[in-house]
Amino acid sequence: MSPAEEAQIKQSARNGWLLSTPALVVLAVSAVGPLFIILLYSFLEAGTHGNVVRAFSTEGWTSLLWTKDIFTDSYVLADAHLAIFWRSVKLSLMTTLFTFVVGFPTAWFIATRPASQRALWLFLITIPFWTNLLIRTYAINEVIRAEGLLNLFLMSIGVISEPLMLIYTDIAIFIGMTYVYLPLMVLPLFAAIDRFDMRLLEAGYDLYASRWQILRKIILPIVKPGIIAGSILVFVPSLGAYVTPRVLGGGKQMMIGNLIELQFGQGKNWPLGAALSLTLLLIVTVALLYYVRVANGEKKHG
Repeated sequence: MSPAEEAQIKQSARNGWLLSTPALVVLAVSAVGPLFIILLYSFLEAGTHGNVVRAFSTEGWTSLLWTKDIFTDSYVLADAHLAIFWRSVKLSLMTTLFTFVVGFPTAWFIATRPASQRALWLFLITIPFWTNLLIRTYAINEVIRAEGLLNLFLMSIGVISEPLMLIYTDIAIFIGMTYVYLPLMVLPLFAAIDRFDMRLLEAGYDLYASRWQILRKIILPIVKPGIIAGSILVFVPSLGAYVTPRVLGGGKQMMIGNLIELQFGQGKNWPLGAALSLTLLLIVTVALLYYVRVANGEKKHG
């Protein structure tokens, strides 16, 4: 490469950085700045009526896993916090798994329709996004409550004799999050399946492969990037969900998002709320790094 070509490449790189400077400044002010404030708050003392006292303290981070006994001043394990963390991760994983189980056949069905029909099916999948999340959550509430459509239908056909008490339970939150985030799984899967070469299926059948072998050794490896992308798109918002657990959990079955809101609101413990926020961010970052690692691994192996 000649010196003139190298100089041109460097100049092009500098121009690219200059063009992206406004976006980087906005990102630094709107994202990095607030995160730095949250990090700072997590190492300060809690104020009496909220806010913080400008004195260094690690109480916010300590309170994540330990709580002080009001009688002995000794630290005991914060069982409530651990239960909320476990519930959040468990429900998020369950939601991700179930949306995949339901979303994969749905995406395959749409991708195998004639080209003239796919737009209609995708339109039907995206319709829920036209409605506010709170309204959709209340709609699920009307379906699964004691006098809701689900119980009325099951009792009318004689399956149950009394209403199922689903509302304000983990099952209610799971149903609500599955309904809310299902399109986020279907769309990436559809994009991956739409690029799938169907001639590979014919080749598999010609080599006497069973349907299970074709699914496991041909279809799933090829559409794996879509599976990972859909899983990330579902897991990340599920982990930080606030509205759905608040409405369908009734304040009894909290998740991390509800616990954070409680500390900044009624709890008036801003350092703990900040520590919880950063912990949630750390979990999400680990999930995203795993996605990047798997995606890079796919590229490395062609």
